[in-house]
Amino acid sequence: MQDQNLQITELIELNEELENYFSNTIIPQLFVDSNLILRKFTPPAMKQFKLENEFIGKPLTEIKDNFRFPTIIENINVVIATGKILEKEIQTTDYRWFQMNILPYRIIRHKKTNGVIITFVDITSRIRDLKEQEKLIAEHELLLDTIAHDIKNPMLGLGLTIQMLKRTLDTNPEKGPLLLENVETSLNDMKNVISELIDSRWKQEEKQVRDELLDIGNILEDVRLTLAPQILESGAIIKEDVTCQEVSFTRRKLRSILFNLLSNAIKYTPSHCIPEIMVTCHDQDDFVIISVRDNGIGMSSEDMRKIFDKFQRLKSDNDGHGVGLYLVHTIVTASGGRIELESELGQGSLFKIYLKRGDH
Repeated sequence: MQDQNLQITELIELNEELENYFSNTIIPQLFVDSNLILRKFTPPAMKQFKLENEFIGKPLTEIKDNFRFPTIIENINVVIATGKILEKEIQTTDYRWFQMNILPYRIIRHKKTNGVIITFVDITSRIRDLKEQEKLIAEHELLLDTIAHDIKNPMLGLGLTIQMLKRTLDTNPEKGPLLLENVETSLNDMKNVISELIDSRWKQEEKQVRDELLDIGNILEDVRLTLAPQILESGAIIKEDVTCQEVSFTRRKLRSILFNLLSNAIKYTPSHCIPEIMVTCHDQDDFVIISVRDNGIGMSSEDMRKIFDKFQRLKSDNDGHGVGLYLVHTIVTASGGRIELESELGQGSLFKIYLKRGDH
């Protein structure tokens, strides 16, 4: 009898601790039993999803519209059936984003899942920041490359004109050499200015942007959040097998590499197919190798030879300027790494990014 009273006391204390936790946590959380009955929720969940106390004890099917997330019941059923944690980014019908974790509530003694605990973290502002950052980076890099591209042709024309003048000049021979020397001096000054601008830009970057030890999984998650609209629209399935957790690299540059590779993998998948992308990472000798495999349209051997050139695109009817893979190639090679590409028309592509260990 004394043991039974002790067990009851322990259960009461445990329940009080659980009640105290649910009352004071700042995270929106729900406790739903295996019959899909809402048993508890935290005050932040009440505020976030406009829940009311009278909802406790009701089937989730009657109040699912409050969460503005169409597949929440389906996701809960999967966790109850499998006993495995489900983590995913979701967008509600009011266009907010949440990191949702559904954890199985296990009764160890009966070895079964008796419900789930669901947590929601609002990441709307984070996704907006990521999208804005990616937009600014893309615009900045595109502007620089476009300027370089636009300046190159006038410089080439000026150089050809000088050569023609040298061959055809037959008047004022005394002044001719001096004029030509002035033109050549101006041309050299233009080249020097451009070189100084480029050099100062890279030196400034080297001072302001340092390599850091990055968690590849976190960077990949940021990229997935940035690409969320494209992923949702296309139904893309992105899987990952990351055995090398960390790499020393510049955060912005690693994000740019993964963003461009995943964006292209989605963009260049036939409209009748769902994009399927596999991202892997492993260590090999002095390199960290990040691989991105897709089931897209693939490339011919001719396309593969020029795909990393500036302003090259596989299909002219796709959005973009043909700069993405050029930037990826530039970033990787400038860091002492390399890119390997395997592809075949209609069979998808495999990009292997070799990032050199240590400082670049």
